[in-house]
Amino acid sequence: MSTEREAVPPAFQEYGEQHLPQSPAFGHGKNGVAELVVGREGDNPTRLLSDYIKVPYHLTGTLDSDPAPGLTTICLQDPTGAVTQGDRHTLSVEARPGARAHVTTQSATKVQSMKASYAHLDATLVADSGAHLEYIPGPTILNENARCLQTTSVEMADDATVIVGDVFVPSGLTDHEPFSFDHFHSRLEASVTESLVCADAVDLRPGERDPRDPATVGEFGVIGTLYVFAPSCEELDDLAEAIHDRLAELSAVHGGTSLLKDDAGLTVRVLGDRSADVTTAVEAAWDESRQTLLGVGAPIGEEKR
Repeated sequence: MSTEREAVPPAFQEYGEQHLPQSPAFGHGKNGVAELVVGREGDNPTRLLSDYIKVPYHLTGTLDSDPAPGLTTICLQDPTGAVTQGDRHTLSVEARPGARAHVTTQSATKVQSMKASYAHLDATLVADSGAHLEYIPGPTILNENARCLQTTSVEMADDATVIVGDVFVPSGLTDHEPFSFDHFHSRLEASVTESLVCADAVDLRPGERDPRDPATVGEFGVIGTLYVFAPSCEELDDLAEAIHDRLAELSAVHGGTSLLKDDAGLTVRVLGDRSADVTTAVEAAWDESRQTLLGVGAPIGEEKR
């Protein structure tokens, strides 16, 4: 427990001290753990070398239908259907040298209303030399009065590539005003050979400041982000331009790209009114990134290209 306290902002530490009327945080069924290691030999397919899964995570196996050679898909499932107060979900994925893996979720992550404590969704992604690792889960949807801390850590070799996608939907799961959740804090930190190249944080507390002001999301209701970490890629400028052109073709969203320090990669931010539109835009940026990094697009269907 002390390790988690060191990783969370003070406000969430205070939430965590509140008494839960049901099973406590880290209790049975509330402490989800998924520890995955993937590896690859030569040009052979990437395989799941080891896995440790604890409810509410569930994993039935891997899929080898991706168009990228040697890339395996891991789809995590949540049989509980929702994230509730006091839940802690911890995911770690290690891609061994040369491995290629895409990690996703079966559906959106639905964070329910809360009266105490908070939910913490944590992911650690490690990509060794020559590896390609993607983590693109379904959208995160926050219900009324929800409190959610979302933390992602990326550690990678300078010749590896990592892609992380995120779609945040604040309109909730029931009939109420958008942005009526209590607190949402999302933080991502990425390091290349132990050198920090990206630290991005979003902290939204609608009760203290309306996120719909011009400095935050304005008139829009859904936020999408794609992080592309590719230190050895020499075509980042061209990729940023290609993504910009793809986003310009989508009239339902507004988006842009930014290059990271030391040419370590780029970030894409998308704003829109509907989850489907923003997801389509993030997938378009993912598809362009795949074309540059792997020479083949993302498995999104021709109708979205």
